[in-house]
Amino acid sequence: MEYKEIEKARIERANIIAECGGLDVALAANRIPLHIDATLSELLILGMLLQNVKTYFTVFGHGSTEIGEVLRIFEKAGLVRVLGLRNEIEASHAATALNWITHEKAAVVTSIGPGAFQALAASLVPASDGIGVWYLFGDETTEDEGYNMQQIPKNQEFLFPQVLQAMGSAYSLQDPWALSTALRRGHARVDHPFRPGPFYVSMPMNVQSRMLKGFNLRELQCGEISCIGAAVGDYEKAVAWIKDSRSAVIKIGAGAKGATEEILQLAELIDGVCVYTPIAGGIVPYEHPRCMGVGGSKGSICGNYAMEMADLLIAIGTRAVCQSDSSRTGYPNVRKVININADLDDALHYQDSLALMGDAKLTLKELIGALKRASEEGLKKALREEPEEALKEALKEKSEEVSRESYGQAHTESSDWLFACAAKKSEWEAFKQERFDNPTLEDSFWRRRVLTQPAAIKIALDWSADKEVINIFDAGDVQANGFQIASDEWSGKTITDSGASYMGFAVSAILASAAKPDCPYILAFSGDGSFTMNPQILIDGAEHGARGCILLFDNNRMAAISGLQMAQYGNEFATWHEKPIDYLGWAKSVPGVMAISGGHSPEELRRALDKAFDYKGLSLIHIPVYYSTDPLGSMGVYGRWNVGNWVEETQKLRHKIGL
Repeated sequence: MEYKEIEKARIERANIIAECGGLDVALAANRIPLHIDATLSELLILGMLLQNVKTYFTVFGHGSTEIGEVLRIFEKAGLVRVLGLRNEIEASHAATALNWITHEKAAVVTSIGPGAFQALAASLVPASDGIGVWYLFGDETTEDEGYNMQQIPKNQEFLFPQVLQAMGSAYSLQDPWALSTALRRGHARVDHPFRPGPFYVSMPMNVQSRMLKGFNLRELQCGEISCIGAAVGDYEKAVAWIKDSRSAVIKIGAGAKGATEEILQLAELIDGVCVYTPIAGGIVPYEHPRCMGVGGSKGSICGNYAMEMADLLIAIGTRAVCQSDSSRTGYPNVRKVININADLDDALHYQDSLALMGDAKLTLKELIGALKRASEEGLKKALREEPEEALKEALKEKSEEVSRESYGQAHTESSDWLFACAAKKSEWEAFKQERFDNPTLEDSFWRRRVLTQPAAIKIALDWSADKEVINIFDAGDVQANGFQIASDEWSGKTITDSGASYMGFAVSAILASAAKPDCPYILAFSGDGSFTMNPQILIDGAEHGARGCILLFDNNRMAAISGLQMAQYGNEFATWHEKPIDYLGWAKSVPGVMAISGGHSPEELRRALDKAFDYKGLSLIHIPVYYSTDPLGSMGVYGRWNVGNWVEETQKLRHKIGL
């Protein structure tokens, strides 16, 4: 069949679908026959439409020209939106951010070889953070006529699908008639009820344009996915463990989203305190007296104290990433774990665990009901018994710093456990305030006083608090300071990729605003190290009409690693550059990007933020920030980490604890 005939049929179908408002509507109205002749690429995009995938972030190459042609026609008909980009990592980050922020699914399209591998590497973010994204990759031909340019150079067929399978869920369309299976498996992964993630489709180059005659469009449709219910478990045992506890900590992960009311109700019932992982800020409001903030390898004074002193852990929707539990040493006094999770492996992560597998909100409702049935008055009495010796010592140590009477004015029924944690939270607040009260320090690189990262981050977070702004943190020093400072009152205000820690995620995420006009304004907090790994956002953001601001914290280095080197070995090595980079000049060179100096004072930074917010496109604010050994220049470290020369001590402690 001549391509002109294929093109004509594609255009006609696309226009009918657009006119009807969807393929399912067009089929129901008999505007499109149930059996059609179409290429695999067109049928794949039709199947994606039925799964409500209408946004494509693309870097086309010789391995994806056929699917690109289908998308050209479908975009012209108004069925899809295609954003042609300059980097596959950027495309993956943008698709991830779009779903994370707006809950709209997207697909990433690349060629064969290096481009696909770049997108595959970046898919660590949705895989780690539980975000559904489709990936459509070109692949070598099925006829094995010899090396295909950019394939894995080895005399073995279909190696790339094996790599994809090792990374996660994937399907190779070597037989185009298996398309319905690929779509069904992708639906199960991308729309998974509790662990969504990336799904990879391998598209051999010679199969993409294969004509499937008489294809039954009914095969493109997938079933609906229902949510899971409450755990079926031993709630009586959970109640007994809670009764035996004197100091319970509730560790909140991203899987606890939507269960705020139940978490706080549980905390009140058991006299517990809440600590969250870096990714889960805002699920419990930071200002709540039972919220102790973030805990883990970086953590906080109060969050890590609660973890260190607790004798019972109730984990909710967390994978226990090393940064969230100090490489499994974060709970030295915990003897029992109640783990609420929909994933069996995560639910059984710790020893002596009672795994309650189910939806967090519904399972918490069941646990709360079991606690109430076990006699609320008897439970309160048990929880008010004398604390263990370790807690007594901690209370004695803190008695001179915080007045029980002053705290009791607001919380008349505060227990020993809550009082001790509240004392630590007051200490943490004072620690933070000292840094905010000293916003500038003399810096040897800039040869003048400049803003510190803690101060600049706090200024920006305060500025965005009452605006429709989403704060997204890039990996590195900015990210660590950010989740220690953020004090969100609701989930989703701040986003941090703390699973993969992929540099360049935040700035690339601004592209989500170009794909969805009603997307909130995005403020991307990025260090100079992260930004220079994905600077193409300047071009692509301006090209596609993104609206947001890059806050570029410039200390001429990868400060997270420089700081780690100093802490472990007393020397920095190969983590900085000698000469300042003209980032403002770089941004000004791209038409449509507003470049703004953030200055060297809080007042100048606030004015810059106002100016950026008023601009209708993409802006970049350059902020020279302090880096050196003055403790006022950072937020500190409060946990342990199994890296570098800390390994032996951390692992020894982990095995001593045995949790």
